Amino acid sequence: MKTALITGIGGQDGAYLAAHLLSQGYRVVGTSRDATSGRFEGLTALGIRERVTIQSMSLVDFRSTMQVVARECPNEIYNLAGQTSVFVSFEQPVETFESIVVGVVNLLEAIRILKAPVRLYNAGSSEMFGNTGSAPATEETAIKPRSPYGIAKATSFWQVAQYREAYSLQACTGILFNHESPLRPERFVTQKIVAAACRIAAGEQQTLSLGDLTVRRDWGWAPEYVVAMHRMLQREEPEDLLIATGKTFSLEEFVQEVFSAVGLDWKDHVRHDRSLVRPTEIACGRADPSRARRAIGWQAKHCMPDVARMMVEARLAASGSLRRAA
Repeated sequence: MKTALITGIGGQDGAYLAAHLLSQGYRVVGTSRDATSGRFEGLTALGIRERVTIQSMSLVDFRSTMQVVARECPNEIYNLAGQTSVFVSFEQPVETFESIVVGVVNLLEAIRILKAPVRLYNAGSSEMFGNTGSAPATEETAIKPRSPYGIAKATSFWQVAQYREAYSLQACTGILFNHESPLRPERFVTQKIVAAACRIAAGEQQTLSLGDLTVRRDWGWAPEYVVAMHRMLQREEPEDLLIATGKTFSLEEFVQEVFSAVGLDWKDHVRHDRSLVRPTEIACGRADPSRARRAIGWQAKHCMPDVARMMVEARLAASGSLRRAA
């Protein structure tokens, strides 16, 4: 039985990845800064909380990281930890940089010093590219981040590449474009929109305030993206790959799909709020995921309209369950 260590298991991707690895016969160990106080709602929602071992570990503390890696002897490490909000990164740039960059260095150093035969997956981000313009991003696209979050992810990307070259580590970075699910918290704009639309439809809210609706993104379905993470670590030659649907939509189109799913016209309820616009925004994110299709046989099955509808359906189902329970 292989052992997989997942940092950031409390997040959306961590929960779905844990479920996928368990289905593949892995022993799954997750980490949290305090294993005794974490709620791990994603694991509970997927019905796998009792099947996952949780260890206390701080990625920014090298001793803590080293101890857990040495004790658990994982075959694979999936680093999904760190500050995850682009918006918050403008308010907390130092915490964002440290949680992402220092954490990656500590994992790489632990693997190098222990001389452990560990394969490392590092979570990159499309935010590393900045504005790609009309041309879709590929693995060769220049890295020009426009946020503290993107800068931190770009730094960790180059760290992994350097350790792979210098020390022959089996390490790679997945450059994932936006991917959503019902496990997204409401601080992310997609879930904020879904939650508000459902509340407005139920008569519990009147309006929704949003920033720039013209931004365009490639939105995929998170449960599919974790499969790509796993496949990347099964390759004998590690390779950084871009994971996306290859289809781009505007935030306005996402809003329209969500409100349509609850039978409403979004224009009657959405208000523009300039305070929600980021200091430097990426106007358009486009992607060409063809290399992932060739290298690991992965291709997205769902794109934005499916994602919006499935998120609404999950929210409505959960709301109905809560009302029946009450």
